[in-house]
Amino acid sequence: MTQQATIRGEVCFRAGDGPLMPIPDGPVEIELADDSVTLGWTESDGSAASAAIPRDEYERYVREGKIRTGD
Repeated sequence: MTQQATIRGEVCFRAGDGPLMPIPDGPVEIELADDSVTLGWTESDGSAASAAIPRDEYERYVREGKIRTGD
């Protein structure tokens, strides 16, 4: 089930073995799974982007107020 959230602060993901990449501030859609969370957003050029992060990282970002659910 897709949920709405807002990024407010530094939230990053790692694409493969590459460097950490930031997710821009603003609205995101989230899909929760047992061990990961997929975040989807729209880039400034209008293109769709998404990334998966481990569930424990997602929960830390929520605790820190960097991902706000229910906004």
